[in-house]
Amino acid sequence: MQRFVLGDVEVFPIAEWRGAFAPVDVLFPTMPGELWREHESWLAPDFVRDGDYQATFRVWVLRSAGRTVLVDTGLGNDKPRDAEVLDRRDGDFLTRLAAAGVRPSDVDLVVNTHLHADHVGWNTRLADGDWIPTFPRARYLISKADYDYWNPDGGGTPKSTFASPSDIRASFIDSVLPVHQAGQAVLWEGDSYRIDADLSLEPAPGHTPGSAVLRLESGTDRALFVGDVVHTPLQILQPDHDTCLSEDQAEAARSRRRVLAEAAATNSLLVPAHLGGAAAVEVARSNGNFSIKRWAA
Repeated sequence: MQRFVLGDVEVFPIAEWRGAFAPVDVLFPTMPGELWREHESWLAPDFVRDGDYQATFRVWVLRSAGRTVLVDTGLGNDKPRDAEVLDRRDGDFLTRLAAAGVRPSDVDLVVNTHLHADHVGWNTRLADGDWIPTFPRARYLISKADYDYWNPDGGGTPKSTFASPSDIRASFIDSVLPVHQAGQAVLWEGDSYRIDADLSLEPAPGHTPGSAVLRLESGTDRALFVGDVVHTPLQILQPDHDTCLSEDQAEAARSRRRVLAEAAATNSLLVPAHLGGAAAVEVARSNGNFSIKRWAA
C-alpha cells in the first residue's frame, strides 16, 4: 500500500479499477490525433494504449487533524449503470480500504469533488434492498450547486454526451439522495469551505456546476486534489481541450487554467482522480504555457 506524507497529513491512494475506458477521440473530441501520436512515447501505457484512454478510478484516503477523510468514493457495487465498467459491480474496494487500516465506521468525512457516478459510488451500499450510507459516522461534503443541478427535482438540464438522463437520475437516487435523507450531507456553497487547518474546498466549475478542488496546505507542503479538472496529462500541456463529459467545456477549461496556474505558482502537487502511473504531478509554467515538471515518486 503506497503512503506518503504532506506536512501533517498522511495520504493513501486506493485504486478501485484500471483499464481502457473509451477511445481518446470520443472522450476528447477536440484533441487532435497527432497530439496523441506526438506524445505517445511517454503517454503509453499508463495513459493511453491502442487509441484508448487508460483510466484509473482512485479514492484518496487522508488522515488530517485526527480525522479520516475520503476524497471521492469511486464506483461502488451493485449499481445499475449504462457503462459496462460501472454496471452492477462486485468489487473489493472495502477490502482494499481495510488494508489501509480503515473500516467504514472509521471514516469521519467524505469529500465528493463532484457528483458524477464514478465519484460517488461508495457513498452508499446495498443492505436488505435499500441504499444506505456506507460510512455511518461520516459527514459528506457535497457542493450545493451540484446537488441542485443533478437532483431530478431540481430543474437542472444535464447535457454531457456520455451518460443518459436515466443513468444520471439513477446515480443521484442511489448514491446521493440516501446520504441526504440520512442527515449526513453537508451542502456547502460560496467561495470556499474550510475543513480544518490544513484542508479546504474551493469551486472549480465547468466539468459540473459544482466541481471542486480540495486544497491541502500543511507546513511547507502543498497539494491540489482536483477531481476531474484534469483527466489526462495532455490537458496540462493543452488545457483548452476538454472531455465530452463536461457540462460546460469552456468554463471547465478556464477552471483548469486557473488551477494549473496555482499549482505552478505554489509548487503544489497536482492530484487528479483518474491518472495512472504515479497519479500525481508537479507543474511548471513558462510564457503562459504549462509543462510537466516532475512526476510524484
